[in-house]
Formats: sequence, structure tokens, C-alpha cells
Amino acid sequence: MAASRLEVRKTYKLYIGGAFPRSESGHSYEVHDSKGKFVANAAKASRKDVRDAVVAARKAFPGWAGRTAYNRGQILYRIAEVMEDRRPQFVQAVQQSEGGSAAQAGRQVDEAIDRLVWYAGWADKLAQVAGNANPVAGPFFNHSAPEPTGVVGVLAPQSSSLLGLVSVVAPVVVTGNTTVVVSSYSRPLPAVTFAEVLATSDVPGGVVNLLTGDAATLGPWLAAHMDVNAIDVTGVAGDLDTATALEVAAADNLKRVRRAPAAEPDWTAVPALTTMTDFLETKTVWHPIGV
Repeated sequence: MAASRLEVRKTYKLYIGGAFPRSESGHSYEVHDSKGKFVANAAKASRKDVRDAVVAARKAFPGWAGRTAYNRGQILYRIAEVMEDRRPQFVQAVQQSEGGSAAQAGRQVDEAIDRLVWYAGWADKLAQVAGNANPVAGPFFNHSAPEPTGVVGVLAPQSSSLLGLVSVVAPVVVTGNTTVVVSSYSRPLPAVTFAEVLATSDVPGGVVNLLTGDAATLGPWLAAHMDVNAIDVTGVAGDLDTATALEVAAADNLKRVRRAPAAEPDWTAVPALTTMTDFLETKTVWHPIGV
């Protein structure tokens, strides 16, 4: 009779600058499935990890913002392709994290993949919708065009471990921003798997940096960081006190803030275009009309 194998316990790392470092603190925490059974350990990010992730995002920003919108769309589509190839792994991770049946988890995975394709399709069309040729009284052309804001901090949804995560990350990066993302604390496994997909697709290192840990702890450090240009605090939906404190911290360097909703949104709904334009600046250029 063959001897049974010992379970290989996993300790997942952070994703910063295209690499998978351990938390600077050396701390980790236990992740349990929906029934309370131990699944893995996840790195517990520290303040130093937040700073390192911001440095990586800032370094990656000029190159990512400088790519054509069409190319960014291609890269998002490639993420969707790799997710499709690894669909069984995502289904397992979502089912472990959120419970329910494999069919329910599979629908969420499919919606997350489709959401990436949706944003990829908008990549090279948004400028025509959000930009404009403005009428002026004079011999000038006046054009307004959207530009990325810069480094965006994102507190991912706590309940929707994959679809919610993709829904807040995709609009930030498809428009040319780079990001530091804090995943769901109790349901980080789909985010960790998503990071593995990013590392094996065409996304340049530093464009998306993913931290596992407590949003209530990491959020204030992101909100107060002077080299972060905007922050999405969806991950503290329903917690008015924490959301207000993050907005106050963000005011120090006039960050753009996507405010926390009263409750987590229905992530299956078709996104509004404001999910992309919230983290864009409008640049207006005057040019004399040639003779």
C-alpha cells in the first residue's frame, strides 16, 4: 500500500516590480477557506512593502503611459488569454475563498475574463469619447485629450475576490496608470493567482504591484504617500469612518479619490466609463490655424 503524501503547505509572497519578494517584516497570516479550513499562508505586507511598491509603480509609469493605447489593450487581452488557460485554478481559488458551487465560481471567473476583454476593447477608443475638439472664437485649434494620472493606490473589494479585483484594477492600468493594489484580506488567493498571471503575461514589471494584508492598516500609508497620485478606497465600502480618514490623508497632496460606496457594488453590472475617466487628467492644447 502506497504511503500517503504529506500536504505541501504554501506561503504566498507579495508581487512587487514584477518579482515575488517576501514581506519585509517577515510576517505572514493564515488563510482559511469558506468553511474555516486552513488553505495557505499569505505574506502580511508592511509599511516598507508599501513604499517599495510605490517606487516600483513610479519607475514603471513613464514607460507604461508612453505605450500606445492599442498596445495596452493588447496586453490586457493577453491577461485574459492566460486567465482562460488557467481557468480551473481560478475556479478552485474562488470556490475556496467564497464558497458556493464550482459552477458559481466558474461564472465569476468567466465574468472576470470577459471584464478584461471589455476594458481591452475600450483602450484605443476612450480618447475619442473623453477627448474633444473644442469650438473657440478665434483662429485657433483647441483640443482636449485624456492623460493618465500617475500612480494609483487601490484597496480591492473584500467580498468579491476576483471579479471585484479585476473590475477595479483593469480600468486603472488600461488608461496608462500604474497601481499598488491591496487585496482582500480574508480572500487573497484569487489575487495571488492573478499576480502569477500578470508575471507570465506581457505586463511590464511594476505596472501592477499586489500586496496581501489588512486594508485598514495599509490603506492609510497609501493614502498619505506623497508619490501616490490617486486612490480608490472601494475596499472599505460601508465603513464611513475609515473611508473619511483615508480621504483626509489623501488631501495632503491633493490626490484624486474614488470614494467608498455605502455597500460593495454589484460587480456583474456593466461598468460605467467613469471607472476609467476617474483616473485621467484632461490636457488642453491651443494651436494656431495655418494659412
